[in-house]
Amino acid sequence: MAQARVKARKESVLAERFAVFAECLLTGVWIAVASLGVVTYPAAFAAGSRHLRRRTAHEGGGWREFVADFRVAVRAGWLAGLAGWAAAAAVWVDVQAARAGIPGGPLVGAVGLFALIGLVVAGLRAAAVWTPGATWRALLAQAGRRTVLDPAGSFLIIAGLAVVALSAWFIAPLAVPVLGAVAAAAVAVEERYRHR
Repeated sequence: MAQARVKARKESVLAERFAVFAECLLTGVWIAVASLGVVTYPAAFAAGSRHLRRRTAHEGGGWREFVADFRVAVRAGWLAGLAGWAAAAAVWVDVQAARAGIPGGPLVGAVGLFALIGLVVAGLRAAAVWTPGATWRALLAQAGRRTVLDPAGSFLIIAGLAVVALSAWFIAPLAVPVLGAVAAAAVAVEERYRHR
């Protein structure tokens, strides 16, 4: 009795890449919904990044796994979110000082703005490598070093953030799914750094 041989049908490279892109956009929506808690954005990006890492490794996972990861990440991640908002408020005060014409204000404003951009990049890099059980303090310290030691990767993340800002400026709702592309960029940058 001859057994019928069935070849597994393989997706084309284009179809696989489009599927990853579509998953990034869906993940962006999940990240936006999870970030509605204002201080929950680090946990949302961490859960989204972990979901995208699973997807690119061809492991299972979906909304339920995202929510489970988010619940674990938000336990201490909300403190990182609160610290991020405090840093943003400090930079806003610096920029207001620069606009008021205080001596040295423009320099202080520029330094504050660059520091905030560095903190955002470090936060995204930390979220990109988050796993359950990892502490945010250790993740952010290591991500800060990688932000400085890998300027090309950091610039790629900044470019991703610029795409989100431009998307929001042109068509505001478009910024929501593009958040997933920023998470994917951070995951890719971290993977690139790991293989250097």
